[in-house]
Amino acid sequence: MTNAAESTDVLITTAFLAPGDEVDTALRAAGFSTRHEDDLLALPEAERARLLAGVRAIIAGTKPIRAEELELAERLELVVRTGVGYDGVDVAAASARGIPVCITAGANRRAVAEHVFALMLGAARRVPENIRNLADGSWQQLTGRELGGATLGILGFGSIGKAVAGLARGFGMEVIAYDPYFDAEFAAANGVRRGDLDEVLAQSDFVTLHLFLDDSTRNLIDAERLAGMKRDAILINTARGGIVDEDALVDAVRDGVIGGAALDVFATEPLPSDSPLLHTPGILATTHVAGATREARGESGRMAAANVIAVLGGAAPSFVVNPGYQAVPA
Repeated sequence: MTNAAESTDVLITTAFLAPGDEVDTALRAAGFSTRHEDDLLALPEAERARLLAGVRAIIAGTKPIRAEELELAERLELVVRTGVGYDGVDVAAASARGIPVCITAGANRRAVAEHVFALMLGAARRVPENIRNLADGSWQQLTGRELGGATLGILGFGSIGKAVAGLARGFGMEVIAYDPYFDAEFAAANGVRRGDLDEVLAQSDFVTLHLFLDDSTRNLIDAERLAGMKRDAILINTARGGIVDEDALVDAVRDGVIGGAALDVFATEPLPSDSPLLHTPGILATTHVAGATREARGESGRMAAANVIAVLGGAAPSFVVNPGYQAVPA
């Protein structure tokens, strides 16, 4: 770890990256100093200010990168999120400073798509309940349901949504999808029907979310939309917790408005241990690990490092989510 008094070129806040790993080695081989800090806000204010003053690039994890941090980083040229969600970065503040914010697009699409089916199968076959019953000495053979022949609704038909559709067809599922920028050519080639948001919710036995979190999608799945789903439908969310009104979801599952839910993401993370999401029968929860495979994390780290090395070497950034940053004078 670089001493706080020394200038650091690349600050790494991604928890699964560590000093001496492949990413760190690549950055140092390219001539850049590095420092790993999983949680910037845990540092004393003065130390945080000294550290950020010299930073030229940030490889960011899920912890927030706020306007305050961006303002302190006077030399900052680039922020790269090791993932596809960037709601933890104050993109507007970065744009105002002329700083590109990038993602590692595609690195975890397969990992997330597979986790969708882990959750779907777990909920459909009541796997957690069966495990608990067996451990408790209760030989209850709970009835589940099959995926084959069921309709899967996909909200958000981008890279991950398309990967989910491909796996769904392998299970013999019918697929209907919604996206404001729907890829009709891909859908036609892969047997995916197009529907609007409410049609997808109303017609699907399982609904999986693959939308970005912004003002247009915050609490998109609220009590009214949950009421528009089938009574035995299962909602799966591996995107961002804020897309779902969690209080409304707990009520909907508890009251039998929908059949259940399987969640990997939450509005507040870590999820408090007393959250009703953990204590409501019919809701299955995992710890934001959909993209947490060796393969996905390795590729994400490599992509982030390559982007940083390129940009600090004078090249244009890749996978920029705020192209308007270029309109701001450096």
